[in-house]
Amino acid sequence: MYNKQSLTVLQKALDKLSEGFAELSAFEQQIPAEAEEILLQVAEKMQDNFPYHHPLYAGQMLKPPHEVARLAYMLAMWINPNNHALDGGRASSAMEKEAVAEIALMYGWKQHLGHLTSSGTFANLEALWVAGNIHPKRKIAASELAHYTHERISHVLGLQFQKIACTKTGEMDVKKLETQLKKGNIGTVVVTMGTTGIGSVDPLPEILELQKKYPFRIHLDAAYGGYFRLADNLPEATLNKYALMQQADSIVVDPHKHGLQPYGCGCILFKDPAMGRFYKHDSPYTYFSSTELHLGEISLECSRAGAAAVGLWATQKLFPLQKGEAFSKKMDSCHNAAIQLYNKVMADKRFIALQQPEIDIVIWAQKQPLISAINKASKELFEKAATKNLHLALLNYPVRLLPKHWNAIEKDEEYVTCLRSCLMKPEHEDWVDRIWEIFTSCLG
Repeated sequence: MYNKQSLTVLQKALDKLSEGFAELSAFEQQIPAEAEEILLQVAEKMQDNFPYHHPLYAGQMLKPPHEVARLAYMLAMWINPNNHALDGGRASSAMEKEAVAEIALMYGWKQHLGHLTSSGTFANLEALWVAGNIHPKRKIAASELAHYTHERISHVLGLQFQKIACTKTGEMDVKKLETQLKKGNIGTVVVTMGTTGIGSVDPLPEILELQKKYPFRIHLDAAYGGYFRLADNLPEATLNKYALMQQADSIVVDPHKHGLQPYGCGCILFKDPAMGRFYKHDSPYTYFSSTELHLGEISLECSRAGAAAVGLWATQKLFPLQKGEAFSKKMDSCHNAAIQLYNKVMADKRFIALQQPEIDIVIWAQKQPLISAINKASKELFEKAATKNLHLALLNYPVRLLPKHWNAIEKDEEYVTCLRSCLMKPEHEDWVDRIWEIFTSCLG
């Protein structure tokens, strides 16, 4: 299940780390005698989880961290750095700045202002907080399929929020957006680069054209789909959207999703470094150890795990963020897996798919004459698959957004419950046949 040989590598790294503190007087914390028993209890309790690490887990957006990220994070925990100020994390702060600069360069930004956060939610909060400072009396707009946190964050920040309807491809409706822009009260448009529901990518090229006519900022919520910027095998229209990301004003991406990191690693980027003026604050004791920029001076968060930066830095050294390289090919594999599963659904007359996946999320259901019957069947198949160690997810989707090939199904309910798979592990490409074999066996 886990590569225990990696612990040998960790021991060597710990020995190397200890060399840097050899001049200190001997000091070693003792492990309490009860620790082993407690840890064994923890291990037993942790068995009460879905097998998120395994390819047969193809449900929610849960991707195991790469071994090098896990090891680097554990190594850093012997120091437990805090990346708020250089006093708390000199080395890890430098690693964060380097790793974040590499992410910014992935989006074509040689100059930027950015840092890691504890989550994509907090990263988006910072983006909308800056947006509110720039346009305090104007609304935040996002599609109806955008992540729910944008509306909630807007309310927390005291900003007005405008929900924009979607087309039947799950993208923001540009015509509906322009109707709102004509009113002159939209300050920032959130463009989702991979919705967490169905994986749809908003029409960035058309929204950029609207920006030539109306004064608004563009914030890209690429928390889930941002790393597909490196993919080569997406549909041409989707590749065109990702190719224009550098024209946005701010970007959020989550390394703890497709970036192979443990949880607690989001990232916020601003194209204009001058956005740092909104973060200015005074501290009577925090920032005196160096005249160099402290990450806490460009962040709303205070204490933040430096280990997250160490894990990210190490992973990006192993997998550079460049097209055609190993990490890029991992993103290709995720899309390949989604297309393989989609093709199996389309080839089987017992099922109906929502649409061809833009990135790596597949939505489908068992064909039934009524939406209510589909809803029942989806829940039953979801439960049966779980008993065979195949873990999928469910999605409630507005019936009014269903594409034309669903027209023959009677719409007796407002929402349809579909099966949903996030094929975000590169290994899924080799497991689609097995996933489909197990899933179809659930039909009886």
